Amino acid sequence: MKTVNFLVLMLLLVSCTQPTVTPDPEDVKQEVIAAEQAFAKMAADSGIAEAFRAFAAPDAVMRRGNSLVSGRDSVAAYISASYNAGETLEWAPDFVDVAASGDLAYTYGKYTFSYPDSSGMVKKQEGYFHTVWKRQPDGKWMFVWD
Repeated sequence: MKTVNFLVLMLLLVSCTQPTVTPDPEDVKQEVIAAEQAFAKMAADSGIAEAFRAFAAPDAVMRRGNSLVSGRDSVAAYISASYNAGETLEWAPDFVDVAASGDLAYTYGKYTFSYPDSSGMVKKQEGYFHTVWKRQPDGKWMFVWD
């Protein structure tokens, strides 16, 4: 009788656990690329500051110079104070990788910052970016490091 009770108990325990579903890394990479593209498109269409406000996680951190800017509101304020009308920021990821868990990812690639100089001539500054993305509880991807 003890063996039967034990087997019934084990069957109940096993049936109560939810199977772990491992996300397909290629699908997750496509989600992150789509988030990165939407972020860049919003920067082009609605402005750099609005895009950073929309895609920053509540706990986002940016390194600018030798300083860290922490939190969505601080990121938004910093970006708003740093960019002017007529300036554009374009980028696209050259590489993306994702954690096996499907909730963290990073991208890097090239960016181009364009701005008018004092004579009105457009100048370009090019460089590389690195962004860490985290899936939020609602399923959206937002950056936590830029």
